[in-house]
Amino acid sequence: MQQQVAKSEFKVGDKAVYPAQGVTEVVSIEERDIAGSRQRFYVLRILDSDKRIMVPVKNATAVGLRSIVSEDEVLEIFEILRERNVAFDNQTWNRRYRGFMDKIKTGSIYDVAEVLRDLYRLKVEKSLSFGERRMLETARALIVKEIAVARTWSEEQTISEIESIFESN
Repeated sequence: MQQQVAKSEFKVGDKAVYPAQGVTEVVSIEERDIAGSRQRFYVLRILDSDKRIMVPVKNATAVGLRSIVSEDEVLEIFEILRERNVAFDNQTWNRRYRGFMDKIKTGSIYDVAEVLRDLYRLKVEKSLSFGERRMLETARALIVKEIAVARTWSEEQTISEIESIFESN
């Protein structure tokens, strides 16, 4: 599995992924004086919520801002979703929840795909806690939005592709 590479420079109009928030669009690059020094910031608009985030250009890689996945990476994500041998140890739901949350915060779409797969498989075996159900929806939304943007598909097409993976397994 290749590691997603953070892109160091984005241009206005580029799509980028911000960890745990999802797909964003670079709406502007602005300079601001912060504590006496001039810094450049990406102004990002989160596609799902229209919220704006400012990220210092020099810290973009450190915060995990990265490019949208490629087609090869989409295929790798589908492979992760197809994996069947997922072991669930008997941890409490809140401990599992923290582990899943840590994975989502990494910003790696592969980690988010593992959370989606694991929670989906767990849902088949037993009912999920409220927090786990919300996390399943979050992971699903992050994956669906990014793949839809990467492939220029509708979100409905992407959801249907992902659901067919789980149904055939």
